[in-house]
Amino acid sequence: MGNIGNVANIGSVESVGLLSEKDIESSLTQLNGWHREGATIVRDFSFTDFAAALAFVNQVGAVAEAADHHPDILLHGWNRVRLTLSTHSLGGLTSKDFSLAGQIDAGSGL
Repeated sequence: MGNIGNVANIGSVESVGLLSEKDIESSLTQLNGWHREGATIVRDFSFTDFAAALAFVNQVGAVAEAADHHPDILLHGWNRVRLTLSTHSLGGLTSKDFSLAGQIDAGSGL
């Protein structure tokens, strides 16, 4: 697992709007392992052990904090993590969700 790098703030909610269905589908094709579930995008990760899963969660948390955009994070089983992204304040998917997913993909090495 690689280090997930810090990202600059990816824009305030006021500067983004909900994406069209066409934009969502196009953006999903550029991500690795993410899929849509309603008004969210989701990716599941598996690790060799609990410590690696927990380290990944902490890395994602740091990137999310730097971006001021926070995924729902579920650490379950002993080695699995599920990330769910949506712009809660707008009730759907925005460019912020895909930007953060791309940063996670680029840094996770998975």
